[in-house]
Amino acid sequence: QVQLVESGGGLVQAGGSLRLSCAASGTILSSKNMAWYRQAPGKARERVALITYSGTTDYSDSVKGRFTISRDNTNNTVYLQMNSLKPEDTAVYYCSTTGVRGQGTQVTVSS
Repeated sequence: QVQLVESGGGLVQAGGSLRLSCAASGTILSSKNMAWYRQAPGKARERVALITYSGTTDYSDSVKGRFTISRDNTNNTVYLQMNSLKPEDTAVYYCSTTGVRGQGTQVTVSS
């Protein structure tokens, strides 16, 4: 059974940084495309970052240049480094691979 567990969310002031982690069990992340999504109240879910099994990355325009997705194959973990955070980044962040999503971690950015 594949499980994804996110951590690292919290409350941060605008301009600050957070690093989210997504630890996987039951699968080998190095063979998967992995993505980070976010959803704010009343808004559609947005894919903010993707890393393919080959290491190619892609970002939404709203986070490009501020967020970095990476993976640690030794620890079977995917990260999302978030810098220069803005209040509009406030959302629940999820990691996901095909057919599986974690429970999410709340990120709140105060102005």
